[in-house]
Amino acid sequence: MIQNWIEVLRTCNLCAEKRMDVVSRWLIIIRACVFSMTLTSGLIGGLLAAIAARTAGVTFDGFSFVLAVIGILIAHAANNMINDYFDLEGGVDTDEYVRAQYSPHPILSGMIGKTGLRNAILAVNALDVIIGGILFLRHGWPVLVFAGLGLFISVFYVAPPLRLKHHGLGELSVGLVWGPLMIGGTYFVTTDTLPLWVIIASLPYALLVTTVLMGKHLDKFEADGQRGIRTLPVILGYRPARLLNQGMMIAFYVIVVGLVLTGSLSVWVLLVVLAGWTLFRVLKAYSQPRPTEPPPNYPVWPLWYVSLAFVHTRIAGVWFMIGLLLNLLAPVYLRR
Repeated sequence: MIQNWIEVLRTCNLCAEKRMDVVSRWLIIIRACVFSMTLTSGLIGGLLAAIAARTAGVTFDGFSFVLAVIGILIAHAANNMINDYFDLEGGVDTDEYVRAQYSPHPILSGMIGKTGLRNAILAVNALDVIIGGILFLRHGWPVLVFAGLGLFISVFYVAPPLRLKHHGLGELSVGLVWGPLMIGGTYFVTTDTLPLWVIIASLPYALLVTTVLMGKHLDKFEADGQRGIRTLPVILGYRPARLLNQGMMIAFYVIVVGLVLTGSLSVWVLLVVLAGWTLFRVLKAYSQPRPTEPPPNYPVWPLWYVSLAFVHTRIAGVWFMIGLLLNLLAPVYLRR
């Protein structure tokens, strides 16, 4: 079963030859394979808080930090299930649509019924309300702002009447959630402060997560256009959207360098350049037409551009965190 769980976390799928266990089924239902991005946002917020505790004398609340990370992971699970529920209700998700081809759709695949999925959504959101309540009692009304904005975007990303994804606002919403809301929110409940430099420091990783969603919408470009779903690639056009995604990947490194030059972060975060080999490979692939057939043993076809962006985001995010950890342990600043 552990091998099953590892496979699901790596590929969002489980080979048909293997028996589906309960944990694997739920890992697929909540799409836990992409939770690493949320965990990274939470850890970045905690590392920034730890750096501030060492250099600025703010208090580091470890209990609230752990609660915040658990809370955003649960919120991500809720978001994924909400998207699948409302996209099915709205007639977007079908057996022929991309969503059901790269990974089993919870309802269409028969893993769970509509009522079961709706109850699971209510249950995880109730758990997040409890966590939010504890953090509210410890840190006050700003917690409600972070949680409220996150829940609003999570629900209305696909739910009527707003359907943010359908009007080119999905990418902006994801950047806001995985950057200022997750990183900034985790920092706030850990320190009871939120300086401007933390919001700025949240932007590089926010851009990386946005490239993942943009890649996914590029992969669904034709299908979304036929359904009238005006994601940002549909609005901009196929080639401009690819160029924009390449630009956001490069912007990650530019902003990190800017944070070092201004003395907001130490020189250790420049270790992100070690992810450059992945960047060059991804930029090259984005400059070429997507293949007509999947490579051997490729697990999430017909997705392509999103996989490239996800790998780059994961590697660059790890190096960013290593740089922040070294920033905490042995800070070396160009300016202070």
